[in-house]
Amino acid sequence: MKANKTLAIVLGSAVAVPAFADELHIYNWSDYIAEDTIEKFEAETGIDVTYDVYDSNEVLEAKLLAGSSGYDLVVPTSDYLRRQIAGGVYMPLDKDQIPNLANLDAAQMERAAAYDENNNHAIIYMWGTNGIGYNVDMIEERLGPDAPTDSWDLIFDPANAEKLADCGITILDSATEVLPSLLNYLGYDPGTSDRDELAEAAGLIEAIRPHVRYFHSSQYISDLANGEVCVSVGFSGDVFIAADRADEAGNGVVIEYIIPKEGTLQWFDMMAIPEDAPNPEAAHQFINFILQPEIIADITNYVYYPNAVPASLEFVEDEVKNNPSIYPPEDVLSNLFPSQMRDARTERAMTRLWTQVRTGQ
Repeated sequence: MKANKTLAIVLGSAVAVPAFADELHIYNWSDYIAEDTIEKFEAETGIDVTYDVYDSNEVLEAKLLAGSSGYDLVVPTSDYLRRQIAGGVYMPLDKDQIPNLANLDAAQMERAAAYDENNNHAIIYMWGTNGIGYNVDMIEERLGPDAPTDSWDLIFDPANAEKLADCGITILDSATEVLPSLLNYLGYDPGTSDRDELAEAAGLIEAIRPHVRYFHSSQYISDLANGEVCVSVGFSGDVFIAADRADEAGNGVVIEYIIPKEGTLQWFDMMAIPEDAPNPEAAHQFINFILQPEIIADITNYVYYPNAVPASLEFVEDEVKNNPSIYPPEDVLSNLFPSQMRDARTERAMTRLWTQVRTGQ
């Protein structure tokens, strides 16, 4: 789930002609591709690429649902992808046109299939997790060197939350992003619809609610980077951006990201072809191109997100592939789980619970 950033670029020099055979229109997250990926694709295929960017899933979804977007390839996040597939937004992939599918990690594709049955409509581009970003010095100052920085206990143990209240705790403002991990933390099925179990998970937030500064799904990026908050339940990519901003600012703030040992939600950004794509053949070519180990390694090295092509690790920089928060070891991977679809009644119940815990009423 690429972090929200306001940057727009257009690459390539597509010519407005009736035939689309030599044109490819891509819509992707901002700052989410290596600097020379498009140039290499154009040189290899002779296809001119127009590469536009967006900064949220909502922006992408609005264009897709309006129809006739003009894009041949888009990169939605997995939970948005799932509901868009149900709405008929994407065409099934012609896997015969993507021989490099063989390069993908079977276990990761199986996890992604929770959002797209049999991986019929989309292929993994990059992936990430929900976890905890924290200010190293502030946490140690308040909790000592033995602070549980490998666990959800860091925030959801009320004794810890009380000690961290003064430096600032933030939580994503989303029931579907937070409650599944808390259900798992309690030992329940993260996809449960049991009302009592959901209420117990919400109760973990209620117990620390007096110590939470705010619930928001992007504000924490700048606040972590500036040292204005000390711990955030957030998206992996957002926390890495906060760490980069702090490093660039030279303000002495050191931010780390952890995947809690109890497990957490895993998400995927997926390459998919809209049902009304003008040039689906070129889109298939681009997907196949991206799945080459050296090409996708270039992207991972640039954006600091893991990909799902094992052979690419040979070309991924050591500081990236050896970072367990980017490329988790197998024991951590085994504790990751996908977002589950729930019926409308359960979704409403979760929304009511969330409103109660975030407002404290």
